Amino acid sequence: MRVLLLVLMIAVADQASKQVIRDRFLFLESRAVIPACFNLTYLRNTGAAWGLLGGHNAWLAILSVIVLVLMVIYRRAFLSPRWEHRLALGLLGGGIVGNVFDRLRLGWVTDFLDFHWQGHHFPCFNIADAAICTGVALYILSSFWLAGHPLREGNGKAPAEPA
Repeated sequence: MRVLLLVLMIAVADQASKQVIRDRFLFLESRAVIPACFNLTYLRNTGAAWGLLGGHNAWLAILSVIVLVLMVIYRRAFLSPRWEHRLALGLLGGGIVGNVFDRLRLGWVTDFLDFHWQGHHFPCFNIADAAICTGVALYILSSFWLAGHPLREGNGKAPAEPA
């Protein structure tokens, strides 16, 4: 239930933030928040991360829905019952839902978080993108961490010493 609540919270926060940008910015408008470091910039992305596969919005929406459905169906096969994996699932689900909603409703994903520093520019992204990347990173890192952890079975007890 907590995972579903997290999915909902991320999707709502993502959609609300995107709506604020669409309401208050002109397309391609950029405003400095932290000069020489962070801007809010209204972009429309018909591709995946960093604009890859630009113009393939319909295929990306279909792929996203398929991934979301497979994650729900097979969640027990690849997720441990640990909080780290439940959190990762909630982050991934919320991010996917947030971006799919844009793709289906608008035909693009609204991006607006724009970081740059000393001539280096990171591609614009949104809350859903951040949740997806954080969820993937958390899943991978916690999988490595849990694989070598003596309490990974989740029973709270260290393995018994051999007699």
